[in-house]
Amino acid sequence: MDLSTIAFLVLLLLVALLRLAELRISKQHQQEMIARGAAKVAEPLYRWMVLLHTAVLTGAAVEVVVLKRPFLPWLAAPMFLIFLAANAVRWWVIRTLGEHWNVQVMDSTRLGVVTSGPFHYVRHPNYAAVFAEMLALPLIHTAWITAAAGTLAHMGVLAQRLSTEERVLFANPDYRAAMTGKPRFLPGLF
Repeated sequence: MDLSTIAFLVLLLLVALLRLAELRISKQHQQEMIARGAAKVAEPLYRWMVLLHTAVLTGAAVEVVVLKRPFLPWLAAPMFLIFLAANAVRWWVIRTLGEHWNVQVMDSTRLGVVTSGPFHYVRHPNYAAVFAEMLALPLIHTAWITAAAGTLAHMGVLAQRLSTEERVLFANPDYRAAMTGKPRFLPGLF
């Protein structure tokens, strides 16, 4: 196994460990929010989202190792920069939301509506960042099948999740007043 493959597998492992740490933070935030009056919202596709994230990490590793995908520096460099930028946005979101941040849909708007940080510009910066990350990460080592399949699957899961989340959020008049007219994902688009 060449050095680029080993480095890529280490990167995938680090992302997986980061996701596990995020799940721990999320669980703690859930408990704190529930204690303060927030409610967890039934979300039948949550398990599919977890499975999808796991499949992208696993699929990228398998595709690179089994299909011997080449490392192409001209593709890897911009994809790695997109990956880093996406993670910077994700952590900006986590920091901005504070105890509101969660991996599951929670009805926490009665605890306040967050309009600072990236939420000053868009309603769902985290989803844009995760989408970019899931597309770019496999392409760092030319795992284009995983990137394409993961992106298509993510679009389907995300459409359902947004429907659930926005139904909860827009039921709150303060959220509606603060966020109506803001784009979903990218400033100036959509």
